[in-house]
Amino acid sequence: MHARNVLLLPGWHNSGPDHWQSRWQARHGYTRVEQHDWARPLRGDWMAQLEEAVLAADEPAVLVAHSLGCALVAAWAAHSRQTQRVKAVLLVAPPDTSRDEVRGPLPSWASLVRQPLPFGPQRSVVVASSDDPYCEPALSRALASDWRASYELWGPLGHINAESGLGDWPDGHAVLARLMALDGGKTNDK
Repeated sequence: MHARNVLLLPGWHNSGPDHWQSRWQARHGYTRVEQHDWARPLRGDWMAQLEEAVLAADEPAVLVAHSLGCALVAAWAAHSRQTQRVKAVLLVAPPDTSRDEVRGPLPSWASLVRQPLPFGPQRSVVVASSDDPYCEPALSRALASDWRASYELWGPLGHINAESGLGDWPDGHAVLARLMALDGGKTNDK
């Protein structure tokens, strides 16, 4: 699989230079899906950008989402007719968008889409932290269940972002490598 078809989906305010997503982009040549407005994200606009990126991929893409990017994948998958163009998804640190401090500034994201993802549990992985300030482990586990994704609860890594001090986050990249290595024969496990 070509590195350019690994699509990085940062969360609210994008991923800064010390974030593992940015480090993976620089090191491996993955593609960041750029958004029009990182500070005031509109769900429909972000979904359109993801749709364009998936359509531009020249082979089935692997989506690597962080935080609000996880909510984006769930919303996009519920509406897109292009989900068969995605080989697998890695969903890291999904947020609780119903919280007051999130719902106020991000009203179009207040309700998370919780229907099953069309990729199946072998091709969908949620990685969560035991002390994420933006999502309790019970909710991240419930989201993984609702999305029909496998679930990995890791230790105290905060929001699994730059502040977590992960550097290149080799353990997370090992999960991505596992997803990238899946055979390309069937990309949709409906």
